Amino acid sequence: MAFLGNRWLRSACSPPFAVSRRRMSAASNKMFSKILIANRGEIACRIIKTAKRMGVATVAVYSDADVNSLHASTGQRNTSMFTFPRKIHACKQDAVEAFARILSVVLLLQALHPGYGFLSENATFAKQCASAGVTFIGPPEKAIDQMGSKSVAKAIMSDAGVPVCPGYHGEDQSDAFLEEEAKRMGFPLMIKAVMGGGGKGMRLVQTPEGFQSALEACRREAAAGFADDRMLLERHQKVLEEAPAPGISDATRAELGEAAVRAAKAVGYVGAGTVEFLMDTRTQEFFFCEMNTRLQVEHSVTEMVTGLDLVEWQLRVAAGQELPLKNQADIPLVGHAIEARICAENVARGFLPVAGTLRRMRLPSRAGSGGGGGGGGGGEVKIRVDTGVQEGDAVSVHYDPMVAKLIVHAPTRSEGLHGLRKALRDFQVVGLPTNIDFCERVAGHRGFEEGGVTTAFLEEHGDEVVPPPETMPPPPHAVVLASVAVLLEEQAAVTFPNDTSPWSARSGPWRAVGVRKQKLVLSSRETAAGANGADDAGLEVTVECLADGGYVVETHGARFAVSGAQLDAGGAMTAIVDGRRAVFVGCDRGRLGRCRRRGGSYALVQPRAAGRRRSRSTQVYELVVTRPRGRGARGSSKSAAESTGRVSSPMPGRVVRVLAESGEDVEKGQELMILEAMKMEHTVPAPFAGKVDLVSYVAGDLVDEGSVLITLKPLTK
Repeated sequence: MAFLGNRWLRSACSPPFAVSRRRMSAASNKMFSKILIANRGEIACRIIKTAKRMGVATVAVYSDADVNSLHASTGQRNTSMFTFPRKIHACKQDAVEAFARILSVVLLLQALHPGYGFLSENATFAKQCASAGVTFIGPPEKAIDQMGSKSVAKAIMSDAGVPVCPGYHGEDQSDAFLEEEAKRMGFPLMIKAVMGGGGKGMRLVQTPEGFQSALEACRREAAAGFADDRMLLERHQKVLEEAPAPGISDATRAELGEAAVRAAKAVGYVGAGTVEFLMDTRTQEFFFCEMNTRLQVEHSVTEMVTGLDLVEWQLRVAAGQELPLKNQADIPLVGHAIEARICAENVARGFLPVAGTLRRMRLPSRAGSGGGGGGGGGGEVKIRVDTGVQEGDAVSVHYDPMVAKLIVHAPTRSEGLHGLRKALRDFQVVGLPTNIDFCERVAGHRGFEEGGVTTAFLEEHGDEVVPPPETMPPPPHAVVLASVAVLLEEQAAVTFPNDTSPWSARSGPWRAVGVRKQKLVLSSRETAAGANGADDAGLEVTVECLADGGYVVETHGARFAVSGAQLDAGGAMTAIVDGRRAVFVGCDRGRLGRCRRRGGSYALVQPRAAGRRRSRSTQVYELVVTRPRGRGARGSSKSAAESTGRVSSPMPGRVVRVLAESGEDVEKGQELMILEAMKMEHTVPAPFAGKVDLVSYVAGDLVDEGSVLITLKPLTK
């Protein structure tokens, strides 16, 4: 496995799942009639689908932030609903007590599926289920407890002959001792909470100077739900996963499987679990990292290469039934599967999570939904999407920003990568930024295609896969597409008494275009908002409607011929611009969109209100353009914070800590404030060296995206 900076690219070895039979009496092996799903979002929807196929009734739960969520509106007549405050997600003890109350009132409930995350690896919760006479669909409480503590798990693995990752995971957790151990190990290294996972409670530390602040940040994140001690190792969060892992020999793969089995046996494991290893790709030497005592987020990858439904296996094992297959040799490994986690985040701004509404969401063509299996045979490329949201839903600040998992299965890895890139291009999300383009660029990078991904990938290729944070000038063809899309969208909104009216034509000399030649003004998000203090008139565009249904667009001092422009009912537009085909996605009024052409992807959005008074013949639209860094010159415009000194919040969240006070001199890059959003901490740095003029918030305050947190003044010479 390998990680890219602060984002993981996981190469799974199927991955190594440990599945055991639960020893139960023959009289107790009847399948459950009703189970409760103690989770939300994508995994709740995933479990419901398999349970429905098996004829098992489900009981869903949702918080007050999830009232209109997909899993809370599955439409199943046999799905009951229970609601609880969203705040219990921040306190595991409150959550255990809340579900204990639910367990006591749900009639005929026989079992509970915890999904992944949340309470899935909470031994106290598993014990609570047992006390209520409800089967916990997961491993025994003792196994959860032992493997949940990274320090205890490493000691058990070492005794079982499983190679463990070098690091410190002892009892002395004092700051001074941990810092000395870090210096002894050498930098860079990773600080990771002993209890936890999912990328929370961990920090990559490059130098000794950053150790203490990183340690404090890990403690704060871990305190939200994990035990407050930690260990040192090297690992971080995942974004792309695949199976089988490229570059691993069959012999090494067999050794990994055998080590995973030894790990499971060492703790008397029952059910589905994942053993994670770190591997040196040069020597094929591997080390135990951790064991996740639940269904893995990327279990979909395993299902696609085996054709098996792991959720079904979980239910059957928990009910005391025999596994469908008896031996490891009976499990097929067919083709190659790759998964991309589609997340609502701003890649250019350090992968900051983003909350917002999915104004438009279109899945790739031929995409199936997660219900287990789906791959395992055949010669064609198969696409699967597991999601817990749909168009119109909100990505909440209270939960993880994952929108969906896109999984592609193909006969070979090369075909799988090609299919993944195509599926990513077809995956449409409008309303908030995502990492779709980032995933596509990584999947198409030569280094990734060759399978030689290392921890230095982003350091070596970051300019090629991560777009720059500054707003770039819009390229002419993006402006052209936006302008024509605006007119087509307005034309489509015009209604006529009947289709026989000559004015109802969408092309030709009789089409209703309003004014034959129209002017539009497109400006950047920052310009429209006045963030740079500029009074920019924006970019004027003149669109002339031709009798043959085409357009001539004048902008950037040039003329562009547009033909074949068509807008479908979903708001997607295709057109030929100067002889080249281009696509604009999401031409909905007031909504973000994307247009594609070789060389980048562009986001376009209509502003809430025009910033300046303009004539009636001019319409103002906001244009935001992002594209990957190429070999050419980068934009050199200053950010809003650099120009005005107003340091704004990059996302909605809560102030955890204020690190600067009014009147204090600060250096460029110095940490000013720490925010918490979507279960992760984010540091707000100083954009330049200056003096703090005003601190607008204190610890505990809630802030909106764009709220001015701190105002700086340049240092006087």
